[in-house]
Amino acid sequence: MRNFVSMNSSDTIISFIKAIDQALSDNSFVSITLGNYKGLEPALKNIYIKKILIKKEEKLSFTYRYQTRDIVKNFSTHEAMENITKALGEDFKFATLFTTGFDLIIEQTKNESYSLKKIAATKTDLPSLQHDKEKKRLIDTNNKAYLHELKITDAAGNVFKATQDKYRQINHYIEILSSLIKELPEKKLLNVVDMGSGKGYLTFALYDYLTNVVNMNAQVTGVEFRADLVKLCNSIATNSNFKKLHFEEGTIGSYDSNDTNILIALHACDTATDDAIQKGITANADLIVVAPCCHKQIRREIEKHKAANDVEFITKHGIFLERQAEMVTDSIRAMVLEYFGYKTKVFEFITDAHTPKNIMIIGIKNNALTYKSPIVLDKIKAAKKYFGVEVHHLEKAMGI
Repeated sequence: MRNFVSMNSSDTIISFIKAIDQALSDNSFVSITLGNYKGLEPALKNIYIKKILIKKEEKLSFTYRYQTRDIVKNFSTHEAMENITKALGEDFKFATLFTTGFDLIIEQTKNESYSLKKIAATKTDLPSLQHDKEKKRLIDTNNKAYLHELKITDAAGNVFKATQDKYRQINHYIEILSSLIKELPEKKLLNVVDMGSGKGYLTFALYDYLTNVVNMNAQVTGVEFRADLVKLCNSIATNSNFKKLHFEEGTIGSYDSNDTNILIALHACDTATDDAIQKGITANADLIVVAPCCHKQIRREIEKHKAANDVEFITKHGIFLERQAEMVTDSIRAMVLEYFGYKTKVFEFITDAHTPKNIMIIGIKNNALTYKSPIVLDKIKAAKKYFGVEVHHLEKAMGI
């Protein structure tokens, strides 16, 4: 083991960057971790960096690990070096370069200079550079009649080329839901409702996962206003011998959600998402999962009242106003959930299929939280006043 200590932080960081460059050049690079974050960005924990191959070009992939989500960004080697240099010079006080020959640790000391320490390699094998490597899916294609009838696979269980993205998307949703379901209290019968189930891709897959993968006693209901899709999905459920999966014709607003443990509403348009959240809260559901689509109601409120605030120079532009309306709408939705005793997570998810970004709002019932907290209510009122919102549909629906 050899230790190097420099009184000049800049020189020490440069030495660390040169070691990364050398490891990349001689193909001994394994990975980098940046830790001990002291910056201002909420919930950022660390950054994990690995080498990947995208369209035959080597890049460095940065995984920014937050408390409730990961964000991945890919950079050229030059961009990556600049980002690492900046990170060490500002907010990260510790980093390790892993190579097949040694590990190199840089750490800020008490006098705010940096030390370098080289130790024996802890990882001696080079990782795969494959970016889109095949991974085990929670929903496989073996003997899945519903996947064939939904025209995702052929009769032999092979995924059609045209439906590869849809198949990956289904599995991505199930991966998200599976981690959330593990947090819930055990039930003799888990009652799940999928609002606006459409053709039922996710509804079928979730029932399959709950009953056949994790062996839970689950009843799943898909709610859809188009009669032809309800008829089709019930037929497929029967053919698949899914005895506790059924579909009902109706709207989110008209459905009786009593006794619902998990309520899901993906891509419900505008205030339909609010109606779904209201149904879940009223049912005292353990888990509420929504992925909103369009935010017209709050945009109209903001345009109508034109509140004078610090961001009006941004929102005078239509495209920024639209984005602002999305953030305001979903932030207040999260606060309303918190007001009624739900622990919330709001995160951006991108499917394996590289579809456009989406926001998912998660509410997990937590009896340890204050029900109808006056502090949360004050935050809701302050947010509305700041952005010129007189009425938020969910707030009104819940009678706040």
